[in-house]
Amino acid sequence: MLRVRPLHFTSRIDNWERFLTALGLVLTEGDGSFRVFDSAAGRLAVHSVPEGDPLDGSTTLAVEVGDLAEFARRTNESAAAEDGSTPAELVTADHGNACRINGPDGFSFLADPAGHGAQCADADQALAVVAVWFTQDTEGAARTLRHVGARPRPVPDSDETADFTAKNGGVLMVRPASGPSRSGLGFEYDGGLEPVRERLAAAGFEVSVTEEAFGSTLHVANPDATVFAASVPATVWISERRPMG
Repeated sequence: MLRVRPLHFTSRIDNWERFLTALGLVLTEGDGSFRVFDSAAGRLAVHSVPEGDPLDGSTTLAVEVGDLAEFARRTNESAAAEDGSTPAELVTADHGNACRINGPDGFSFLADPAGHGAQCADADQALAVVAVWFTQDTEGAARTLRHVGARPRPVPDSDETADFTAKNGGVLMVRPASGPSRSGLGFEYDGGLEPVRERLAAAGFEVSVTEEAFGSTLHVANPDATVFAASVPATVWISERRPMG
């Protein structure tokens, strides 16, 4: 199995819970400094850190899998057959056993054992969690995501972007960017965005809309907006699902 489950660090975890609940996710694990929220497609873990912590306001790309050893074996087997690399290694992280996936651009992310195998029936069924890999090496990043079992999804343009879906929920995107490779977080909605906009506005969040070539995108004031760091985006985005090619 493969499920998208980024990890977000924040000194404003209650603000994030209010935002995610209004967005349509459901709290399924934890109620203190570590909480996990489920959408119908993908999950988001939120970890509390002190204000001023270097991680405050940042997101780390991560996924969940069923069996770590089998996942590592299949990933390395796929990679070795294509380019001779072995990107997956079993590791012991701070929180327990995991599998680290190493990209050719120096970027890495963790696969953790799945908390559960089912999608959350109580979440908004049109909402998906999106994890983004920003990199100068978009081809290498896309190749790595294919090796871990992500399923390529057609995109309506022919630039350096690449979209993938995970078998057990969530979306993975590769986007070109200068500088060091890094993670990003967003959400995708399969349908008109008005119901989401109404829920967020009713919960007290500032929401704006941009019209783009392939659909609309909501921009919501980031619950971490008062974190004064250049790396913390001012808004969190929720885009209409792109049409399939």
